[in-house]
Amino acid sequence: MSTKFPFRHVATLACLCAMLAGCEQGLPDLNGPTGSQVTRLQQEAPPGATPGTCWGKQVTPAVIETVTHQIMIQPAQILVDGTVTSPAIFKTETIQQIVRERTEEWFETPCDDVMTPQFIASLQRALKVRSLYRGQITAEMDTHTQTAIRKYQKPHGLDTGILSLATARKLGLVEVQIE
Repeated sequence: MSTKFPFRHVATLACLCAMLAGCEQGLPDLNGPTGSQVTRLQQEAPPGATPGTCWGKQVTPAVIETVTHQIMIQPAQILVDGTVTSPAIFKTETIQQIVRERTEEWFETPCDDVMTPQFIASLQRALKVRSLYRGQITAEMDTHTQTAIRKYQKPHGLDTGILSLATARKLGLVEVQIE
């Protein structure tokens, strides 16, 4: 049995699919394949943060593993001569286990008033000298710059393209505060 649709229904369906495909919105992926979600926040900060400071938060989702086990409910019935009169009965049990807990890591970032085009150009030059940034000095926080920031920060435990204040200090872009 075949169903024929009038052309106008097919065109309407195609139009709806195209509109739904265009609805996908979101932020650019600065996180890569790790699955971490990183946000840069101006108003939210961790408890006890100094007022007027800017923060980012790296959220790493939990890793959950699904494990399937076969559990014997009844063993096989076997005669003395080895004849199986009744096979063993098994039950399949599937459970989920948390392999790694969800984590949230706060890190201080330079505020927007610091992130001027001159600052970003200096950042790009500092990363270029370390062979992490290969693009032109554009003074824009583009994906090439964010990728280079991530390459620099990842070995230090922060897997994000958002510049941390600690990294800016290590690169000599922000003064180190002596307490």
